[in-house]
Amino acid sequence: MSNNVDLNVRSAPDSLLIKIAEYVSNSKIESELAFSTARNCLIDTIGCGLLALTFPACTKMLGPIVPETHVPNGVRVPGTNFLLDPVKGAFDIGCIIRWLDYNDTWLAAEWGHPSDNLGAILSVADYVSQQNIASQKDPLIMRDVLEFMIMAHEIQGVLALTNSFNRVGLDHVVLVKVASTAVATKLLGGDIDQIMDAVSQAWVDGQSLRTYRHAPNAGSRKSWAAGDATSRAVRLALITLSGEMGYPSVLSVPTWGFEDVSFKGEKLSLSQSFGSYVMENVLFKISFPAEFHAQTAVEAAVKLHPEVIEKLDEISKIEVTTHESAIRIISKSGDLNNPADRDHCLQYMIAIGLIFGDLVAEHYEDDIADDPRIDALREKMIIKEDPRYTKEYLEADKRSIANKIQISFKDGSSTNAIEVEYPIGHKRRREEGIPILENKFKNNLLKIFDQKKVKKILSKCLNQDSLESMTVLEFQEMFSVQKNSF
Repeated sequence: MSNNVDLNVRSAPDSLLIKIAEYVSNSKIESELAFSTARNCLIDTIGCGLLALTFPACTKMLGPIVPETHVPNGVRVPGTNFLLDPVKGAFDIGCIIRWLDYNDTWLAAEWGHPSDNLGAILSVADYVSQQNIASQKDPLIMRDVLEFMIMAHEIQGVLALTNSFNRVGLDHVVLVKVASTAVATKLLGGDIDQIMDAVSQAWVDGQSLRTYRHAPNAGSRKSWAAGDATSRAVRLALITLSGEMGYPSVLSVPTWGFEDVSFKGEKLSLSQSFGSYVMENVLFKISFPAEFHAQTAVEAAVKLHPEVIEKLDEISKIEVTTHESAIRIISKSGDLNNPADRDHCLQYMIAIGLIFGDLVAEHYEDDIADDPRIDALREKMIIKEDPRYTKEYLEADKRSIANKIQISFKDGSSTNAIEVEYPIGHKRRREEGIPILENKFKNNLLKIFDQKKVKKILSKCLNQDSLESMTVLEFQEMFSVQKNSF
């Protein structure tokens, strides 16, 4: 006689939930390198958001769900006059940060942009600080924000080291949601059990497909997917803190858990404990708003620009040597249908560098894309993998993102092969890169603010002690405007 019933015994929490919750609840970040890098990450991320405000495709996504409404003591969105609830605030901040694909990057088995988590962190920190003032408590300070940035970077980045969500068709914003949920719950006053419960809810969610990042469906959702993930994280944190239960074996339970349903039965793993490794080693996009696997390719193309610009019609072939991840993600032929499609095309970005000697966000727009020289150069490109590039891309002491370009002409001559293994935003090039990053921040500020305001912001943000000691409320006010420019 059979008895087909489920054994309804609730197991202990999955170990990954425990490790995330213990890290966020109990860790004290001591690394000054992590804090100084986090400050640079903060200013760069905010600057990327301000630059995005000059693009109507982005600004149409912003503001209250019900037009013209204002939330009392609402969350501020840098560069705007919006006052939003913390969920929509997280969406809007996350949206502007990611819109131009110009903020920081982490590359491993999974890819992603850990500063995407600032959407949740800054929104909740603003909300909590205003609630604290109303209760006659002290607001949070920006060192708190930096510490939670370090933690969110670490959760997202360490999980990405050995777990490839892209190989099962899931987008990397699943890790933004998980990391943001953990730190948002802590910021809102959650204890270790509530953090576990909230993070379990993030894993229960159906996760975004990567289809909007790849041919033939590449589109603008990839620019607001991070905002969507951070806003969902804040919502799940608030739901949990209202007393909602969690799901302790959400990852491991047979048949119905994340690992069986969404990860092809593979177990999620951690190759190292949580600390501050990811923030210390994060990659900055300093020179170009380009998918990171193409950063060194564009740098090589820009170096070749003076040599080839007068000879574009004489080119017979363009040999591009790269790594496996670039081939899998951004190498494609055929029509490119929108800016999001173009900034995920290795060949398009190389062509822009060769033709214009630079790559800026406007180069992805339709008026530039109509230039017939671009597709003519794309058709001459031969893409091949160097196994050494692929190997060193994954090595912990290297993490290179190498590309090499050599151009041959119809008369049989050729350029030197230009190889760039480490982009300017890499840890190995920090001394060279940070002054350029600071100038990038200044230029982005000037898109929104006058010279006097920019000088004030720079005096606060380029000094570690000054930035860390500011209250979150002072920081948010500094980046607010009286009237939107869009």
